[in-house]
Amino acid sequence: MKKFILLILAFIIVGFFAYKLLSDKPVQPIEPKEHPLTIGKNSTQFDTAFAGLLTQYYSLKDALVDWDTVKADQAAYALGAKADSLPVKTMKADSSIVQTAQSLMASVSSEAKAFTGESGIEARRRSFNMMTDYLYTLANAVRYDGQIIYHIKCPMAFKETEEGYWLSSTRQIVNPYLGNKHPVYKSKMLGCGEVTDSIDFAH
Repeated sequence: MKKFILLILAFIIVGFFAYKLLSDKPVQPIEPKEHPLTIGKNSTQFDTAFAGLLTQYYSLKDALVDWDTVKADQAAYALGAKADSLPVKTMKADSSIVQTAQSLMASVSSEAKAFTGESGIEARRRSFNMMTDYLYTLANAVRYDGQIIYHIKCPMAFKETEEGYWLSSTRQIVNPYLGNKHPVYKSKMLGCGEVTDSIDFAH
């Protein structure tokens, strides 16, 4: 009987220590489930159309560098048309991103059309700055992955105190706000600016 009681006590002690060991073991955190991406790689059709949109934007930028309002107006008109025809419904994205893209497309198109009605090159450059903001936001929203886009700032775009931005396919600074025919600086400030961001969803 005594041996039986000792055996019971031994089981109780072993069970107690086993419980302590298990209860003192740190709780493993539950790994959060990965949420599916709201947008995947865009279709070839969409990327081709977006590349065409950027080509017209870059043409507009180059015209402003040369202080050429005729070429700038032509590029702005073509840019508006490209924005109107961007096939956002082919995007591999959820409905909220598609709606955002459609809204930004409309803003780009509206500003491009307003550009040609501006008087003087400074007013056109202010319109260009607005277009840049819309297009920059659009490229990020749709995660454009056709090429790297550089976002560049000019600290003295307007009246030498207000900043302005532009997009470029390269890191090279060719300033569309001061240009190469500035009445005071001529082409000396053509390299004024700094890269502030790059859009690169290709990798």
